[in-house]
Amino acid sequence: MENMKFRNVTKFFLLPTILNAFLHACSGGADDPTDGFTSVPLSDNNFELQRPYDVPLQQRYTFQNGTHRMWVYADDKPHTPTSHTQPRTEIRIRGLDYSSGVWQFEGSVFVPNGTSGATIVQIHGGAKGATTILLRIFNGDMRYYSGEVIARNLYDRWFRVNLVHDVNGGKVKVFINGSQIFETHDQGPANLYFKCGVYAAPANISYYMESRWKDIKIWRK
Repeated sequence: MENMKFRNVTKFFLLPTILNAFLHACSGGADDPTDGFTSVPLSDNNFELQRPYDVPLQQRYTFQNGTHRMWVYADDKPHTPTSHTQPRTEIRIRGLDYSSGVWQFEGSVFVPNGTSGATIVQIHGGAKGATTILLRIFNGDMRYYSGEVIARNLYDRWFRVNLVHDVNGGKVKVFINGSQIFETHDQGPANLYFKCGVYAAPANISYYMESRWKDIKIWRK
């Protein structure tokens, strides 16, 4: 009888552990990339919208039910009359520029089928170039700049992106839905900030490009 009681008690205490392990496995075994980070409060003032300078904002951007929808055409103008860059409709995170420490961008994104050659998220700035990292969608796959494919088949579904930038360590990690899929060296310390939306890549782009973003957050250590 005593042994039976002990086994029942043991099962009682093991149940939460077994359940947590089961849920962890069902979620793909992914850890939370924001563990150990502190959330940085965001307000509307932190969201600076950049779009082709010759069209009203509402012709390239909407915000409904918590979702930022941004789109651009391949023959659109740049965001300022003096810029020689490609067309874009992007959110630039304003007021949270950084040059040291460990920072993280998080957001859920939806890219509709047909959008190709568009940067959907980036860290702007770098000692060796204009950007630290660009993540681009080509034919439904995500590439590091225009090179290595780091995720596939991303069209027409929501997925969560986390960029973790350890400036002092010189590394950037990319997470999709909580799982790390890529790590790279950064481009050196500089004035750095996060952007998301659609920014046309130099070549092989679709005429119409769109991404939708929600639950945008910034974290830091």
